This record gives sequence, structure tokens and C-alpha cells, in this order.
Amino acid sequence: MALRAFGRRPKASVEDKADAVEATPTPAPAQTPTRLQTPDATIAAIAAKIHPVVTRAIDMTEAGKLNPDELATQLQAFLDREGTEETQSLTPFDRRRVVAALINDIKGLGPLEPLFQDPSVSDILVNGLRSVYVERRGKLTQVDIKFRDGQHLLRIAQRIAGWVGRRVDESSPMADLRLPDGSRVNIIIPPLAIDGPSISIRRFLLTGLTLQDLATQEMLSSPMAALLRVCVQARLNILISGGTGAGKTTLMNTLTSEISPDERLVTIEDAAELQVQQPHVVRLETRTMSAEGTGEVSMRALVINALRMRPDRIIVGEVRGAEAMEMLQAMNTGHPGSMSTIHANSPRDALIRLENMLLMGTAEMPLAVIRQQVASGLNLVVQVERIPSGRRCITSITDVAGMEHDVVLTEEMWRLERGESGEVFENSGRQPSWVAAVDRAGLRAELQEALEAGRAEMAR
Repeated sequence: MALRAFGRRPKASVEDKADAVEATPTPAPAQTPTRLQTPDATIAAIAAKIHPVVTRAIDMTEAGKLNPDELATQLQAFLDREGTEETQSLTPFDRRRVVAALINDIKGLGPLEPLFQDPSVSDILVNGLRSVYVERRGKLTQVDIKFRDGQHLLRIAQRIAGWVGRRVDESSPMADLRLPDGSRVNIIIPPLAIDGPSISIRRFLLTGLTLQDLATQEMLSSPMAALLRVCVQARLNILISGGTGAGKTTLMNTLTSEISPDERLVTIEDAAELQVQQPHVVRLETRTMSAEGTGEVSMRALVINALRMRPDRIIVGEVRGAEAMEMLQAMNTGHPGSMSTIHANSPRDALIRLENMLLMGTAEMPLAVIRQQVASGLNLVVQVERIPSGRRCITSITDVAGMEHDVVLTEEMWRLERGESGEVFENSGRQPSWVAAVDRAGLRAELQEALEAGRAEMAR
């Protein structure tokens, strides 16, 4: 087969150059085809049928070194010579689509590649061979995507892991990793995944957002945005609580935009997904145990190390274990303005979960002392939730007001009320317990303005 010569490109004639332009995998300019466009499923089926022939005919190592345009040129030439009756009967537009599908299989994510290039898709969820869902604007829908067989899907999973130097196989059937663009990926394969490899891709599409942008998207009201701006600038310690996909990371990224660029930040995550919008940032990421059972670096170890790095603030992507004690001690001893997220269904549940983590890490410490650590370390719990419409909202802003009879006191400042006319952000009108910290930052006027705006909004 002629394609064995991948990597040795003869001097192109004028006609060859014209063919190369014709073969590029980029979509053609929007225009009406001479006949009805072939359905996507048919194109995918043709590409799947041709793929084994192509892989036998080409040197895959050399093919991997070519850029997409060069690979498209040679694949188009191959189809001209060796194509089946199905490919010969396609329009030039549809033949380019077949070539693009082959390129996705050779260099990209196969049938998942179009989803990964779609800016409206925030989650891609592969549940084995014949079940793929995507999330758009908070709603999950099934898409018509199929894989040739289990090996096809497994190769895509292994390619994703290989991009960041990780492996997925029978000896290491799970992987939690981060792609260069910030997307977070979880992979689990048989024998742990019974119905075939499962891939969960969480994409982070929105960068550079401000609190006012979130208010425009109705994630919160403008007075709430003003209050949170004051809280960040006054260096209050904030815990963001919510379920999976509720918007915790998006909110934390946005809050960091209000931090002074003069401050030194250290971020600590299991898989780095924060996109902190400040210039002076040190990003730390945990490391899992190697196949030999060595080399693990835990979140707790990184939090302890971060305390020696002269941070102004420590931002923990998600607190989930014994590192909670080090985080709270940092908040209490010279690192005000620190933030973290936690999985919980309400502010009260978030505090209970935090207590349980502290108990697991320091079993000898009395519960009353642990609660005192929580009450003195935290100032604010912000609850986020994805409501039934698919929109992500802040459903509560809760002041951690101190201790009374060994109980952590909380006072809700804002909450989302759902009525017949829709969702309304309600303000309690209470003064927060951390007014002294706001005064030290010289932001009392801004705080009062935010609270008064909240009360005025309710009165309308």
C-alpha cells in the first residue's frame, strides 16, 4: 500500500496542492450541498468500516507525527485509490467528513472528538459502548455515539491517560487526571467497570468570570455579589459547599478575581482544576501511589508544606479528609482569607462533615475543641446548588457566628426562596458577626451598601 511511505512527502504538483486543500478536515464554509448531507451515523459507520484497512496500510507511528492537514492529505489520497464503493459514491463534502472521522480516531478522541470541540458541552459521560451523555446548560441528554468494540473505547481511554503520562490497564484500572486545557477526567475500566470502560470528562469552559458576570447569569443577585466581594477583600475565611456539578469550582475561581494582585496564593488540589486569576500563585497537586506502592503525596502533606511557603492565602480545592485540621489551623494562625470547597447539601451539613473529618484525623481531640476550631476558623459558608431548571445558583450565604454551649452558631444572611413566580433571593437583614474584620479592611460602607441593596431588592 502506498501509505507505507508516511513521513516522506514528494514534491507536490499544482494538482496535488489542490487535492490537499480539498482534503483538509476543517469544515467547509456554510453552503448548501448539491444533495442532502449524509447522516452523521452513516459517516461514522463508513469510517469505522474503513479504519481497519487504513491501520493495516499505514505506519501508525509515522502517522502520529503528522499534523492533521498532512494526515488528511494522505488519507484523502488513500480513499481515492483504495476506497470502497461507499466512499466513492459520497460527495466531496462527505468524504472530508469521513477523513475527519479517521483523523479523530488516529490522533484524537475518536467519536468523542466533536463533543470535545463543542463549546456548549460542559460534561461528557461515557457509560460503556453504547451509552454516551453530555451536559449542556445544566441538562443531561443522550447522544447517538457508538464505539466499534470494547478495544476501541479502551484505546481512547488509554490515549487520554497517555496525554498526561498516566496509564490505564488491568493492573491500574482507575485514573483521575487533568488534561492540559484544565479539563478533569476520570477513567475506570473492566474488571471494575462491568459494562465496559467508563470515561467522565468535566470541562471548564468559562474563564475570567467576575461576580457581576455570575449575577448576570442569575447565579446570585447583585447585592449578594457585592457582599461576597467585601468578604474576599476583608480576608474572611470562606467554605463553599454543594453537590457534584453545582458550580463550586466556578464560584471559587470567580472569588479569587477579587483578591489583591499583591498577595501570594498557594492552591492545593487532588487534580488541578482551579484557574486562579491572580499573578502570584503557586499551584500544588497531590500524587497517587505508583504501581510499586510508593511515591504517594497526600493533600495533608501538601497543606503542611504550604504553611512553609510564606502564603498570604491558602486555597484548598476540596477538603475531604485529615487535611481539614491543617487547613483550619492555617485559617486561625496567620492566613486569613483562605478558601476551600466541600461536598454537602446544606451549610449545616457542611459543618457536620467538617467535624467528622477532624474527628477522623484527630480522634483524641474532644468534640467541643473541634467545634471551637471550626467556629473560630470559618467566617462564611456559601451553599451552591443546581436547581431543577439546570441553572446553578447560590442558595444560601451563612454567617458562622461563633459558639454557644458547645454548638456552632450559624445565621443565614441570604437564601434562595422558590415560589410560584420563580426563584427569589431573600436577605435576612442581619448584621454579620465579622463586622470588625470588615472595619479593619476599611470596607464598612461597602458592606452596609450591599446589605441595604439586598433589603431594597426584597421590598420591590
